Formats: sequence, structure tokens, C-alpha cells
Amino acid sequence: MHVKYTKHFLNRLEDIFSETDYILRYEKGNFQSGYCILKETKIAIINKYFSIDGKINSLIDILKTIEIDASRLSEKNLKLFQELNQNQLQF
Repeated sequence: MHVKYTKHFLNRLEDIFSETDYILRYEKGNFQSGYCILKETKIAIINKYFSIDGKINSLIDILKTIEIDASRLSEKNLKLFQELNQNQLQF
């Protein structure tokens, strides 16, 4: 799958989060990886000063590390989620 660094693709990734138990927030911070995951409270925080590229890469990294109940995802989001997890991404 080829990752597109556009606002539309960022919105699609954010839409996946909206259907999970995780809360996605953009905050200022000094995260070494650009994001922070609070697993007990199910909050993912991304540096709000990141470029779209950085936000997309962070969201993809987070989606690969957290557990998501795929049965809660819509058909469109499930397809994107499966593509992100199964294929080698091309940047």
C-alpha cells in the first residue's frame, strides 16, 4: 500500500480512531517519538506541531501497536486498517 501524505488520508486515519476505544488528541509536547500512548486510559497524544507527514506516520505507528476491536470498525475503515497491518507500506 502506498501512503499518501494528504489531509484526506490523515482524516481517514483519524476516522479509524473515532471508531475505537482510544481517544486521539493533538497536544504540544516533547515526545521523543512524536507521540505518546496512555494505554490504561486509552489515549493517544500526537505532537500538534508535526507536519501532516509526521502526524500520518505517528498514527500508522500507533495503529500497529494498539489492540483494536475490528468488529467495531465500519467496512471502509476495516479495509484500510487491514491494509495498514498486512502490507509493507511504501512511503
